[in-house]
Amino acid sequence: MSFNHADANNMRQIVLDTETTGLETSQDHRIIEIGCVEMVNRKLTGRHYHQYINPERKVDEGAMEVHGISDQFLEDKPLFSAICSDFLSFLAGAELVIHNAPFDVGFINHELRKLNDTQPALESECRIIDTLAVARQKHPGQKNNLDALCKRYGVDNSLRDLHGALLDAEILADVYLLMTGGQVNLNINQQSGSDSGDISQVRNIRRLSAARKPLRVIRASDSEIVNHEKKLTDIKSASGFCIWQEVSE
Repeated sequence: MSFNHADANNMRQIVLDTETTGLETSQDHRIIEIGCVEMVNRKLTGRHYHQYINPERKVDEGAMEVHGISDQFLEDKPLFSAICSDFLSFLAGAELVIHNAPFDVGFINHELRKLNDTQPALESECRIIDTLAVARQKHPGQKNNLDALCKRYGVDNSLRDLHGALLDAEILADVYLLMTGGQVNLNINQQSGSDSGDISQVRNIRRLSAARKPLRVIRASDSEIVNHEKKLTDIKSASGFCIWQEVSE
């Protein structure tokens, strides 16, 4: 298993999130879900990688309360060894964007080491941007978890009742683009040949639309309209001509 490096000039980024059986790799906790979305030149392409994984162990009760993924649900899912090659191929040549990167990277490295002691660490193969570190630098002393950043940058996270790797990766992509450069680019290039680009585009349009408050329209009252017409008549009487009355007629 190895990374096949792509052209570094592609500006390809993968926004990545994982869910796990617990918090500590030292207790042999494992990855149970991986979600990734692809961006090229800061544009969402519509390509994504999503996989549930059988961890070959029980999910901690506290972890299940966070993500809602049960042992029974994972029973028929593939092992990490079965999906590893496709997963690494999807990451190949990309810069990774991860919130609290040491956590996810640590778990990915743990899975890789269990398969092969000589497997290179993820951070030695891919440049990694930790959006939590970026947020702490931009907003010192404030809450910088994903929900707090969604509120700060106006990203709709109303569907995030429970943590889910793919949904969190999609939300993080929006937050990252807004936090590091402003407007989210909705010109999605559908390279995947599926309808996933359309789905992602609709989600992003809805999020951004929800974030923008509608403009308040204040209509003139009847008395204001009467006073306006009187003012126009006075202008015409004084100057012999009133263009606003000519237009309205």
